Amino acid sequence: MFLASIASAQSIDTQNSKVSFEVGNMKINKVQGTFQGMTGEVFFDSADLSTAHFEVCIDAASVNTGNEKRDDHLRNEDFFDVEQFPTICIRANSIVENGEGFLLAGELTMHGVTKNIEIPFTFVSNTFQGTFEVSRFDYSIGEGTSKFMVSENVEISIVCLVKN
Repeated sequence: MFLASIASAQSIDTQNSKVSFEVGNMKINKVQGTFQGMTGEVFFDSADLSTAHFEVCIDAASVNTGNEKRDDHLRNEDFFDVEQFPTICIRANSIVENGEGFLLAGELTMHGVTKNIEIPFTFVSNTFQGTFEVSRFDYSIGEGTSKFMVSENVEISIVCLVKN
């Protein structure tokens, strides 16, 4: 595996970076969607992980499942409540090597709730890629919606392209 060593701060390629998600619907369907508008700070040097810094946020209102009515519902107070909680953010507390890649241990803040998370990821050609799973109930999202209609667990994938 090619591991890049970058010794300066990187800016996020907002246009080409995104967060995607997949969640079960009615126990037989999967709903997929994305968030855009990633901003934040990234510093990553695979040769010195003690200096790594990763703090990125996305615009919660940018949720897009390809269904405008569903997206509007996801933006309201039943789910993301984007007026009160406009961003979803990940902040790394540490990054360590992990087999084929790295492991980010940090915090995910969503819907006003901050929880510890771990994200296994790779960093190849100035691109961070990682996938992890969260319970929507841990973040008080869609509490009034049954697990039949929307699964409890949501798979989240991050693709963050950086420029030197």
